[in-house]
Amino acid sequence: MAPRRKSVMSIVGARPQFVKAAVVSRALDTAGVREVLVHTGQHYDHGMSKVFFDELDIPEPDINLGIGSGPHGRQTGLMLQALEKVMMETEPALVIIYGDTNSTLAAAIAAAKLHIPVAHVEAGLRSFNMRMPEEINRILSDRVSSILLCPTETAVDNLNREGIKERVYNVGDVMYDAALYYSGRAVALDTTCAGQFGEKGFYLATLHRAENTDDAARLEAIMSVLASLDKPVLLPLHPRTRARLAASGITPEGAVRVVEPVGYLEMVTLERSAAAILTDSGGMQKEACFHGTPCVTLRDETEWVETVEAGWNILAGADAVTISAAVMFFRKHPPQKRLEAFGDGKAGDRIAGLVKKSLTGKARGA
Repeated sequence: MAPRRKSVMSIVGARPQFVKAAVVSRALDTAGVREVLVHTGQHYDHGMSKVFFDELDIPEPDINLGIGSGPHGRQTGLMLQALEKVMMETEPALVIIYGDTNSTLAAAIAAAKLHIPVAHVEAGLRSFNMRMPEEINRILSDRVSSILLCPTETAVDNLNREGIKERVYNVGDVMYDAALYYSGRAVALDTTCAGQFGEKGFYLATLHRAENTDDAARLEAIMSVLASLDKPVLLPLHPRTRARLAASGITPEGAVRVVEPVGYLEMVTLERSAAAILTDSGGMQKEACFHGTPCVTLRDETEWVETVEAGWNILAGADAVTISAAVMFFRKHPPQKRLEAFGDGKAGDRIAGLVKKSLTGKARGA
């Protein structure tokens, strides 16, 4: 009889997943669970990948597939093929996936077809916008997952409405764990690319979602309003966004200060030092709240409805008037109420505990 498979395989590919994996990997190690870390290579340059492993004290991945960028179908297909091979060779007892990227979906499908249980960290998130590639990835990944690790009660409710009620757990948000753990390591403001602007002397912006970057009108509208704001706007530019700006003939100007992508620890400093954050990132909407900075979301909907309900986040889409008005509103009415929807900073420990129980057959539905 073949020996029982004991290791778990964690699969990452993009910046937010590295941060989440850092939290869970530490907890798994403490719990005595052996982990194989696989990097698909979805983010492959130093600024978007290796620097995060270095800063977050994550060991170099055991396996790097080096897939790189490309159209959704091609990228996901290559990942699926490579991950299936790796899983067949290493025979993990469980596969852990994170978030909503193409790496997430490819890993979920590969594991499910090999009858390997899947644990989905950040299960149950919904934007209810099926034009978003991330929404498709979330829904499909949740449908084939065996353990659904939700960051909030809203995510649990979303799954319940879809008929998914077994092995659903509200563990809290691992990004809040990370915010607490790494805040003491954040670099001094004067050593960052925003040091010259001083505390609350700048806005921080990020822009990478396809709904904005692939729509020239939305992209131009957002860049135009960023250029017109009353403080410098620091824009660490995602490589894909840089390419889309060039292709659309849009040149950042006015208040916009373009910089290269920054590491996680520098980003923490920028997030808590900015007067406001303007972003289409899901993770940064939460991180803004964690660090006490108001957020203007450059999308028409959000998965993180708790941030809006608590007054820390305003959905502004790509409308220049709405974006500008949201920034001015926060200047006059800074949010005060602490947001408690994301747990107590111990999500990683809960996830590790559930994973360990699943390896011995003791995990039960919530």
